[in-house]
Amino acid sequence: MSYRIEQIVDCENYLGEGPVWDVESGLFYWVDGTGRRKGKDNVFRMHPGTGKVESRLIADHDVGAIAVRENGGLVAAMDDGFYFYDFDSGDLELIAAIEEDQPRTRLNDGKTDRAGRFIAGGMDDLEELAICGLWRLDTDLFVSRIGGDIICTNGPCFSPDDKTFYVTDTFQEEIWAHDYDIETGAISNRRTFASTKGGLGICDGSTIDAEGYMWTAELVTGELVRRAPDGAEERRIGMPVKNITSVTFGGDAMDALYVTTMARIDHPGAAAHGRFAVETTPQYGAGSIFKVTGLGIRGIPEPRFGG
Repeated sequence: MSYRIEQIVDCENYLGEGPVWDVESGLFYWVDGTGRRKGKDNVFRMHPGTGKVESRLIADHDVGAIAVRENGGLVAAMDDGFYFYDFDSGDLELIAAIEEDQPRTRLNDGKTDRAGRFIAGGMDDLEELAICGLWRLDTDLFVSRIGGDIICTNGPCFSPDDKTFYVTDTFQEEIWAHDYDIETGAISNRRTFASTKGGLGICDGSTIDAEGYMWTAELVTGELVRRAPDGAEERRIGMPVKNITSVTFGGDAMDALYVTTMARIDHPGAAAHGRFAVETTPQYGAGSIFKVTGLGIRGIPEPRFGG
């Protein structure tokens, strides 16, 4: 099977993350997680039919992840909590503050389950201490802590039958699987699904395709990795840049992979993992949005947040 990789948006994201294809509107969203620290816009929306890209700056917050709301606008996991955000008006409303006693943490990656709940986890901004939690925002806006001892949350996603919840701790170098109760949103029985310990790359954002296989963006190697439901690697696809950050399916037939990347090179100097190479300038094309087509594989539409 031949495939094609295209650079579709040259946006030079400092830390591109959180891609979301909204099936109902046909719009593609993503964020630049810490871009505002460099004076960059941090929430983006593309109209794939025309290629038009719009961007906004939420000046006072890092934005880890977003989801489209059933009731209009977006829900966002930001540095200090969950928010409602209206892309068109710029209105921002705090839902709940998170980890107020941990000033060096921020909410990072998040995803909506098929009951409309939004689950997001934190990360240590210095990428070294397992001091972050995993949080669930219910449709009635009640917030629960459902996990913890995390350095950097990435790649939350759900199996097609809603029975398994996956999440990555990038700097503990493991992807974990949990039993998932779609009726209550409870997780249990955490176990290791895959590990990158001893390897060249480390896992960042992930999505699940219609066959139940996981696609993961791998930092450092710049490879998309597809894993079977038992965790076994099925394939690797090399991307044009090294630090790819997240991935989602989209397109009219849900058969294209959209990949975010980062141009960040000033990684935390004190980070214990020491995984990023010292660079003086970003790699050519780093921070762009890429699209992979011709895979012959479909994704599953991302649900909207029900609150």
